[in-house]
Amino acid sequence: MASSSKKVIYAALIGNALIAVTKFAASVVTGSSAMLAEGIHSLVDTGNQGLLLLGLHKAKRPPDEKFPFGHGKEVYFWSFVVAILIFALGAGISLYEGVHHIFHPEPVESPMINYVVLGLALIFEGGAWFFAFKEFSRAKGKWSYVQAVQRGKDPTIFMVLFEDSAAVLGLIVAFLGIWLGQVTGIVYLDGVATVIIGLILGGTAVWLAYETKGLLIGESANQEVVQSIRKMARQLSGVTHVNEVLTMHMGPEFILVNISVDFLDGVTSEVVEECVAQLDARIKAEHPLVKRVFVEAEARRVSKAKEVDREQ
Repeated sequence: MASSSKKVIYAALIGNALIAVTKFAASVVTGSSAMLAEGIHSLVDTGNQGLLLLGLHKAKRPPDEKFPFGHGKEVYFWSFVVAILIFALGAGISLYEGVHHIFHPEPVESPMINYVVLGLALIFEGGAWFFAFKEFSRAKGKWSYVQAVQRGKDPTIFMVLFEDSAAVLGLIVAFLGIWLGQVTGIVYLDGVATVIIGLILGGTAVWLAYETKGLLIGESANQEVVQSIRKMARQLSGVTHVNEVLTMHMGPEFILVNISVDFLDGVTSEVVEECVAQLDARIKAEHPLVKRVFVEAEARRVSKAKEVDREQ
């Protein structure tokens, strides 16, 4: 999964860096605010991809005394930072430029340059979007696309996909704004297009921040994994009841599991140790992302109603 994420990010980074330079050059020559907003958009995206790569690199650091469960959540932190940057820089500057050019409109010079740049950018962005979409479709498995975003524990791929989607939409809006301004003679349409680009970036950023927040705080494993672990614990011969199964993603490829179980009365410590070892091995064999398992022996402590509700 990490290698797939890196390929997607590198492809997007190279494409956005080249496109950003081209857009800025076109905005200086033509004076288009929509093109300037697009240049800012591509520059922010380039920086964002760099931050995602930084997060992946830091997440690979091994556990130490201060971080006994490793640094996997670095990916979540930097992904959240990326969402904030899209909102603060991309959306904020685009909205400011758009409003400024609506109240102080200036005619776009040499619009053909903008059309050429936007066309090339659409080709490059479209290619990057297709690559990200292909990797995301492969990684999502049996889930729908919405479920894959909501349940996915590796935010890097869908963040790049959403960034590229916003970029493609922004290019289309910029093209329409410049073209309509040229055809109708309404100069401030270029500024209106810039505001729309800012709103697209703002909406994208809010959604990405929302989806990343849960992972950063400490999101549990998917319910299919939790129920599978509960079922395995109940099947042990020395266990009479499973109180609770608590899980947390410490990173995209690291699940921490804490299980509270009630053992049969009178069982020896040797039997308990054997059950714990057996359960640990079975869970890790069935779910390779589970790296640490802690089992707590505790008396049954839930009501019958809660037990039935929990097992449904």
